[in-house]
Amino acid sequence: MIRAYYASTSFMDAQVGRVIAALDRLHLRDNTIIVFWGDHGYHLGEKGKWSKAYSLWDVGLRVPLIIDVPGGKQQVSERTVQLLDLYPTLADLAGLPAPPGVEGRSIAPLVSKPNASWNFPAYAVVMFQGKLGRSVTTERWHYVEWDEGRAGAMLTDHQSDPLELKNLAGEPRFADEVRKMKELLKESAMGMPEK
Repeated sequence: MIRAYYASTSFMDAQVGRVIAALDRLHLRDNTIIVFWGDHGYHLGEKGKWSKAYSLWDVGLRVPLIIDVPGGKQQVSERTVQLLDLYPTLADLAGLPAPPGVEGRSIAPLVSKPNASWNFPAYAVVMFQGKLGRSVTTERWHYVEWDEGRAGAMLTDHQSDPLELKNLAGEPRFADEVRKMKELLKESAMGMPEK
């Protein structure tokens, strides 16, 4: 199964190469913004899961995201962003105003300066077995609640535990961090936080 998944990834990579070669051949690269992304991650046995959906583990939330702008240079950003940010980003990069009421925020500043300050979390929501799971991720922390905490909660520290092997939500010394992350989830239910 893993070999087949990697083969499909390799095939997709080849198709992207064909599209870019066509843009080059047609002399369209100088006025074309290319965005490549996936809808969400995929478990290949991690956490005992073999699936694409119903997971709020980081491995199930991360996606490839590549933005190529005319005249841009190849660089990597480690900032936390979300797919809701794509619409306002494309509008911004194209010099167009984003319509009012559009969720997300432009990540164009990170396209030009990948290590720029960025203090906006990323949110995810999933319904699994009749329970609503909500997640918020910051540069350091990842917090998940199922059924508003009644069916469980998880806090992980991506600095010391990038594979999310230890749940810190029940440890008293992390109570303040859990409270902060719960506040971020509460803000997301009322709209995008402005921090």
